[in-house]
Amino acid sequence: MYQYDEVDQQLVEERVTQFSDQMQRFLAGDLSEDDFRPLRLQNGLYIQRHAPMLRVAIPYGLLSAEQLRMLGHIARTWDRGYGHFSTRQNIQFNWPSLEDTPKILAALATVQMHAIQTSGNCIRNTTTDHFAGVAPDEIVDPLVWCEIIRQWSTFHPEFAFLPRKFKIAVSGSPSDRAAVGVHDIGLQADTVDGVVGFRVAVGGGMGRTPIVGKVIRNFLPWYDLLTYLQAILRVYNLHGRRDNKYKARIKILVKDLTPEVFGEQVEREWQHIKDGPNKLTQADLDAIATRFTTPAYDADAAQAPDPTPALAAQQPTFARWLRKNVHPHREPGYACVTLSLKETGVPPGDLTADQMDAVADLADAYSAGEMRVSHEQNLIFAHVRQSDLPALWEKLTPLGLAHANIGLINNIIACPGGDFCALANAVSIPVAESIQRRFDNLDYQFEIGELDLNISGCINSCGHHHVGHIGILGVDKGGEEWYQVTIGGRQSAGPGEHLDAKGVIRPGGAAIGKIIGPSFARDEVPDVVETLIQTYLKLRDSDAERFVDVVGRVGLDPFKTDVYGDARKNLIAQQGAVHA
Repeated sequence: MYQYDEVDQQLVEERVTQFSDQMQRFLAGDLSEDDFRPLRLQNGLYIQRHAPMLRVAIPYGLLSAEQLRMLGHIARTWDRGYGHFSTRQNIQFNWPSLEDTPKILAALATVQMHAIQTSGNCIRNTTTDHFAGVAPDEIVDPLVWCEIIRQWSTFHPEFAFLPRKFKIAVSGSPSDRAAVGVHDIGLQADTVDGVVGFRVAVGGGMGRTPIVGKVIRNFLPWYDLLTYLQAILRVYNLHGRRDNKYKARIKILVKDLTPEVFGEQVEREWQHIKDGPNKLTQADLDAIATRFTTPAYDADAAQAPDPTPALAAQQPTFARWLRKNVHPHREPGYACVTLSLKETGVPPGDLTADQMDAVADLADAYSAGEMRVSHEQNLIFAHVRQSDLPALWEKLTPLGLAHANIGLINNIIACPGGDFCALANAVSIPVAESIQRRFDNLDYQFEIGELDLNISGCINSCGHHHVGHIGILGVDKGGEEWYQVTIGGRQSAGPGEHLDAKGVIRPGGAAIGKIIGPSFARDEVPDVVETLIQTYLKLRDSDAERFVDVVGRVGLDPFKTDVYGDARKNLIAQQGAVHA
């Protein structure tokens, strides 16, 4: 865990005092709604469909047991007893009263938390791999770099009012688990001649115009990171549109200029500042790294008596959990464990206050008091002794957090949708539940194999539907809820092209899914997903060939034919010819 210093703590406490005064002035009528809006947004406070929503920052998804207990206290005291973990590794409270939000922020400050820059046209929470710092394949620990970016970007006067919100993701491994390709800036660690650095991509994003970012620098030495980021943001700040919020993201600017021209402008700007005060030194790096606590790993953990194999042989349910929810760790005798927040009938990413308290206790007992939030809306215990896996599984099961569905169809990613969000065209949570109930049989999920299913209630794509193997988007048709379906998206798949088990070259990195055709009524969606799955099972070469790989190999037509039928497919073609 990163530990605040005096400056960090003072900054957060002063922000609480400042916002409390702003809230009092607004409630007294001394601040208009227009004046108050940017103030509340940069403190994470939205006005949603039914009530205010407060988005609390969990920097780079790193969370302590003490902090989780505080989140549970907030949910129980000022909300309706639960919180919602988002795809930006943050948590949202959907029901606080407006006048209580300063009290919540004050409580957060006591455990080194805040809601600063979780909204507004500024640099948002920098996200990373949920196995950061413990993954066996890491080149660098991305947590340190995320913290460097956080400290540099928080309250940076140059970037407080950008043309639009701005998101950065960092991957410390060759295999991208942070979806860097669909961020405004994506950083992927690499080494050249023994020097650590990053491949830099810009202009990625989802929303109304989904685009995969373009690499503008194949290798950037680590000491140049902040100056190069500053150059990118200066070019964006200078040329980014402010007259049309739908055209204001950096991805539009990069597309309009072309990545080559944008990259040239960044390089020119960078030459003026690369040796300036933001150039990093080893002392800078060490100062941040030493503020992270490190668990005291047991050097003999790998030799400890381990009941895991025997229980796996006796308990198929436990064996499946080991296969899907337990992941490699760099330390011998240790593992990472994903706690699935995808129980059927519960909104994806939701956790009750009682569950938060229980998970905090388990984190203290089994994970050095620390956990991670993934951009797939799950929690991860990052420091679990291999020999403790059976005991942990037995305690997670009654909490509803041991479902062996990670990487499977029921590990659905979904935004809060029309049940809460004022921007949504359609609900997401009931659609997710209807799909989960259709595929609730775990044998069937394992037969289908790896599959990402994402749902967004509107084009803003908070559910990341564009990069789902199957993506579902809520759309408005004459005041009614309909759902558009895409297939073939990928949030990430390694650094580039790769060979599959049969030696066939497959594309790597992020990809945007393609729309299969006209949208569907809400009650049709489970049947549509079922048809897509049956088509995939019919077409796959082997159990190892994923849904997304089959789509890449055969294209959309077989799926369209089965979903719409030949007659409807011909009608779609005729409509396309007329519109063309």
